[in-house]
Amino acid sequence: MTAHIVSTKPANTSPTGPTTGAAPVTGPGAAVPAPAAPVSAPVVGAGLRGEWLPLSAAFTDAVADLTDRQDLTVRCAPGLGQGSPGCFMPALATIELDGTHLRLRPETCDPTRPADRYRYPVLWGVLVHEAAHATHTGWMPPIGAPAAAIDAAMALEESRIEAAQIRRRPADRPWLRATASTLVLPSFFTPTAAPATAPGHSAPGSGGSGSAAGGGGAGPGAGSAGAAVSTPGAAMTPWNAGYAAALLLARADAGILAPAETASLREVVVGVLGESRLSALSALWHIAHTTSDTDGEAMLELGRRWCRIIGTPPEMPAPTPPPGTPGASGDPSPLVKAIGETLIAVHADPGTPAMAPGTPGGPVTSADPGQERKQEKRARQDAERAARGVFGSSTATTTRHGPTAITGTRAPEPAEQAAARRLARQLRAAAHRDRVTTITTSATPPGRLSMRGALAADAQRAAGVTPTAEPFTRAVRRHVPAPPLRVGIACDVSGSMNSFAAPVASAAWIIACAAGHVPDAVSASVIFGARVRALTRPGQTPAQVPVFAANDPREDFTTAVDALDAALDLSRPGAARLLVVVSDGKFKDPHPTLGQKRLDRLTASGCAVLWLAPHDRATVLNGAHRVILTDPTQAADTIGAAATRALRNA
Repeated sequence: MTAHIVSTKPANTSPTGPTTGAAPVTGPGAAVPAPAAPVSAPVVGAGLRGEWLPLSAAFTDAVADLTDRQDLTVRCAPGLGQGSPGCFMPALATIELDGTHLRLRPETCDPTRPADRYRYPVLWGVLVHEAAHATHTGWMPPIGAPAAAIDAAMALEESRIEAAQIRRRPADRPWLRATASTLVLPSFFTPTAAPATAPGHSAPGSGGSGSAAGGGGAGPGAGSAGAAVSTPGAAMTPWNAGYAAALLLARADAGILAPAETASLREVVVGVLGESRLSALSALWHIAHTTSDTDGEAMLELGRRWCRIIGTPPEMPAPTPPPGTPGASGDPSPLVKAIGETLIAVHADPGTPAMAPGTPGGPVTSADPGQERKQEKRARQDAERAARGVFGSSTATTTRHGPTAITGTRAPEPAEQAAARRLARQLRAAAHRDRVTTITTSATPPGRLSMRGALAADAQRAAGVTPTAEPFTRAVRRHVPAPPLRVGIACDVSGSMNSFAAPVASAAWIIACAAGHVPDAVSASVIFGARVRALTRPGQTPAQVPVFAANDPREDFTTAVDALDAALDLSRPGAARLLVVVSDGKFKDPHPTLGQKRLDRLTASGCAVLWLAPHDRATVLNGAHRVILTDPTQAADTIGAAATRALRNA
């Protein structure tokens, strides 16, 4: 058996170096992949010390949710990962993680608890990145493919697979940000010796050894273009500027980083490449983001086009910076300074999980389990109090005067009724689960008799030992119950959202009506402004479509989230859960801070959050999947697609 390693190779030799994913290539700037050496399939648990076995088993269980695959094995221990923080070996269906990045005692970790993952966000982010490779990298560079073109294609692959991952699982974005801020960005600052092996590449069976190049920068799954930089800092060459753009600016367009965080980097890259060349490169990574997971030829063609734009021959090795290039003297180049500003901005964002418990940024996991339970209890009490105020009041949906008023109701239109029926069919199809067949054996009937097993039992009895053979085999088939679905919709009714009032009311009615025709599906919707009012109540199928105005002076976002959380159990595992927020995100204090804490708690519990924004200037809280709706009539279809995706991933 041969194995192609798509690994997270470091762009430096430090234990916190970035991760990369690439095809096997050996030698500095080699153009031809080395022959694959025979590799034996790893024995699960082989070479792992006792305290790492339960953690590896927990990661193996968790990766099934990250990938929708049941055949993957995860092995985690210090020194694994083929010399990198993590690697994925497709032929062996195995992900290896370097336990060095756990930074905790493995017996204290429980990845099955979503909140526990905030204690080791970088290692969990590496697992998420490798899970993205396992799900979305369905191609490998062929033998003889051009070296520089491979480097460019693999760099484009990094943002492509992460964009695909957060389209399927928006809640994975904070973990990919943690990996980018801790492994990708710092790689541009570390000087190393000239590489003996093209960074990010290893020959199967080689163990992934070989030094890496310096601050050329690599990211999780990045290619070997880091070989272009064998001097301190990131040099001001077209290749290195383009490579930084592929790893960082493309991640901004993929939704991992924010455009504002990479603004200074973009200015520097424009200074090196020019606006026209950067626009051409940007077009290539946008094409890559929509390329099929298995279309390797298209990715290689994008790599060739990338090289031509940069001015590098695609068939030649990636270029190294010439003597005297800014950055080669050891002084930080403008490129490195801009990347440093990006690093500071990413770390300052509260949506990036902190490196250690208690560090500001992202939800904080208390080291004291008792304190953690108290905080969760208080959060549930606040949510239940909000739900009683919103859904418990008999006048909540009939108030026609004052702030946040429901002005009336209307009969559903035929198009809305058809949309509700269509969505109900989609949800039922997503909830369908095929029967699972389990083969069991026994020493006695019923079952099909296996002559080999019967002869083995006779031989055991003749030898005077207790028979252990089980000659009877039968297949047990059972239906897997479909997971319940919970959908909560919170609509901002401040004045800036006036154009969305009618389509969102229609979408809320369609979702509630469709949920009424799907077993174990429940939805509820509220409007929030100066107050919070219920549009549709949990478990009820409204006969009329509510009508409301959007002209409130402020937004009580926190109460809206709490009410939906308690009414639908959005923070409790055991169901496919989706929170939909329709807003431009322009909240007055303290709701941005308090609202972020609510979303952090929901996403940590596994609830997906979809944010429908009316324009690209909207502020979206971290952890939510942003969707810009230029046409408000698309609201129902977008919410329905997100609900279907949450149900399939449950």
